[in-house]
Amino acid sequence: MYFLKSRAAGALLLATGLIFTATPTGAQQPAHRVDLELVLAVDASSSVSAEEFALQIQGLARAFRDPRVLQAIRASGDLGLAVALVQWSDNRKQFLAVDWTLVTGAEAAGAFAEEIAGTPRFLIGGGTAIGGALKFAMRLLDGNDFQGRRRVIDVSGDGRANQGAHPAKVRDKAVALGITINGLAILNEDLAVADYYRAHVIGGTGAFIMTANDYESYALAILIKLVREIAGAPIATRPCVGFCARRNPGVPG
Repeated sequence: MYFLKSRAAGALLLATGLIFTATPTGAQQPAHRVDLELVLAVDASSSVSAEEFALQIQGLARAFRDPRVLQAIRASGDLGLAVALVQWSDNRKQFLAVDWTLVTGAEAAGAFAEEIAGTPRFLIGGGTAIGGALKFAMRLLDGNDFQGRRRVIDVSGDGRANQGAHPAKVRDKAVALGITINGLAILNEDLAVADYYRAHVIGGTGAFIMTANDYESYALAILIKLVREIAGAPIATRPCVGFCARRNPGVPG
């Protein structure tokens, strides 16, 4: 099942195969314009232990408290970013853990960091369906109340897809819609997962991949990755120490 958490409703909505949203009667409100719509998709499959999952969540929370991320938000434009956090595992298990949040400065970024830090693990176990995670993220981008100059899916994980739609097919559909997919490959179980992400997962204008040698290295890697994708500008090349940034050679930018 797909899972959706809505603060407005104050309850969990379980939908079979689709996400349903209620629209008030009358004229539809115009979308809120932002510089970036960003989906953070975090691996919660069977290969991720409770400790490893906590390292991902706390790393993301620390990143949104970091002055470098705040600087990147300012550098991206005057409209801020809309960001949501997703947990994913097998083909029919995705969960909107933190709903769409508008972040324009330090106060909003701090509040979003607190929400991330307090987020429990909603999915335990299951296979690795990267294609399913990408489909879910695409629906979230299409169904929110924001209109971004850029739309990005940031997917992290430690394994190759072993069920569901092939991620490359979903990736190609997303790219055709103007969505960029960036990856963070965690190499603790499979050193070749970075090559897999590069070939089958990332795509779109300026798409890139970063690696973390293990979950302890995740916090630094996700910080550098967020700075790069929020600001929309390349970072300086540096040696790989626990992480490495690599551009998809087949993608412009």
